[in-house]
Amino acid sequence: MTKDAERPTALDLPMVDPLPAETRKYFDICEEKLGMVPNVLRAYAFDIAKLNAFTAMYNDLMLAASGLSKLEREMIAVVVSSLNRCWYCQVAHGAAVRQLSGDPKLGEAMVMNYRAADLDPRQRAMLDFAAKLTTASATIEEADREGLRAVGFTDRDIWDIASVAGFFNMTNRVASATGMVPNDDYHGAFR
Repeated sequence: MTKDAERPTALDLPMVDPLPAETRKYFDICEEKLGMVPNVLRAYAFDIAKLNAFTAMYNDLMLAASGLSKLEREMIAVVVSSLNRCWYCQVAHGAAVRQLSGDPKLGEAMVMNYRAADLDPRQRAMLDFAAKLTTASATIEEADREGLRAVGFTDRDIWDIASVAGFFNMTNRVASATGMVPNDDYHGAFR
């Protein structure tokens, strides 16, 4: 077991032991599908109600039906995390962009500087909006929403862009505040 597997954050908050059967099953599914339990889940497992709230919101925003593709939602996660300099999410969601796109360069560009990536106008507008929401949310105005509509986003899509960006702004701060460590497996994945 690696050091980061022993303690996913700098806080002394051990996982509930034993884990409830439903949580154990969820972690087993993670192991089966991902080959690991993401440290963010292990970090929240000191309080099963908090873990369940986190996973419910994450699964709704990132996996449920949306006008945004899974790749687009991961791109938003990485851009927000890059601007916030969240180590955990840059590594974990950078790997997801590499996986979903099949393009390691895109994953790296999202982490380093999304503006250097070869993006279509729709993706660029989406990420510019997420970036502005991250760095200057109070300055969002109707012209910003109109810019998204002009490249084909619906009002529901705008809600989803804002929700994904908002969620990762929150989780980035928790991950940074707690010293959350990305799983070692993320670093070399899908390169």
